Amino acid sequence: MKLKKKWKFLLFIILIAVVGGLIYYNRPKEKKIEITDKTIEEGIFKDYYEEALKVVKEMTLQEKIGQLFLVRYNENDVEYLNNFYPGGYLLFAKDFQNDTKESITEEIKKDQETSKYPLIIAVDEEGGKVTRVSQYIAYRERKFKSPREYYDEGGYELLEKTEKEKAELLKSLGINLNLAPVADISTKEEDFIYNRSFGKGTEETTEFVKKMIGYSKDNEMNACLKHFPGYGNNEDTHTGIAIDERSYENFLENDFKPFEAGIKEGVPSILVSHNVVVSMDKDYPSSLSKKVIGELRNTLGFTGIIMTDDLDMDAVKSYVEDGKAATLAINAGNDMIITSDFMNMKNELLESVESGELSEETINQAVIRIIAWKYYSGLFEE
Repeated sequence: MKLKKKWKFLLFIILIAVVGGLIYYNRPKEKKIEITDKTIEEGIFKDYYEEALKVVKEMTLQEKIGQLFLVRYNENDVEYLNNFYPGGYLLFAKDFQNDTKESITEEIKKDQETSKYPLIIAVDEEGGKVTRVSQYIAYRERKFKSPREYYDEGGYELLEKTEKEKAELLKSLGINLNLAPVADISTKEEDFIYNRSFGKGTEETTEFVKKMIGYSKDNEMNACLKHFPGYGNNEDTHTGIAIDERSYENFLENDFKPFEAGIKEGVPSILVSHNVVVSMDKDYPSSLSKKVIGELRNTLGFTGIIMTDDLDMDAVKSYVEDGKAATLAINAGNDMIITSDFMNMKNELLESVESGELSEETINQAVIRIIAWKYYSGLFEE
């Protein structure tokens, strides 16, 4: 009897070992996350990728997908949306209209505190026609003039002084990204982009961009060059399709020059327009084009954050019939998507990963760059 009991016990142990081995063998394999994009390892945020990689390895797919979005801000939505881990928020003029410096600062501070990961908080405070903050007397006695006006009044000395004041104002509110300067070359007053541009030729605009990125770095404010690959005399893509028929050589000799100067100066982010540039890609808006974004990465050697203009604009809707704008944008090489439709686009990306249309590795590379940018910006606490 004792012998039978020993055999039964031995068989039980063997069975446990076999079952345990099968469970271990068939367990979900840990997905290895590493940097495979060489433009990341050699890039502007290279000192921060080791820490970024540690963070990304601990993230869920939901968290990583959330980081890909710079979401149109609405104070009443933030508490809910932070459950889906957006990379940051973009504030417009109405978000400042009924606030004071103290109240908006407290509001943004609360937004950061309730977010699992530090947020990019962005505005378009170009000066002149586009001022989200300084148009209200609660923040500045008079709104910032356009950079061109300051330059015409007092040259780069005055421009440097006002950019310092601008950066200090934005930082005091908790804003860490200004979607400026405008790097488009435009010399004709009838052009859509003229009033937002430096309004001068290639050489002068290139020098202007170089100076502006230098001011941003000196004042520890993230800048964003826009609108790559250069607006020229195109129409407003907020309301329709802009087809750019200019030659590729024209871009090399003119429109790329200011962006190239900004990249050499160390600009951390660049925004891509929705213009369809026929000489580079006749089938897709620049923001959804691998070819156009390839020019930014490969021809100009940009290693920072590439982001789309708002994907909810009419120019994009006209080219995307199956509701896959976000998938196209990330597959094209963008790191971040500006959107007014976060929840739908977030769900779209989740579905695209499940269907195989978008790889998790592609998402990983973008998120590693985004988290490294946030370390670079001092947003992670030591």
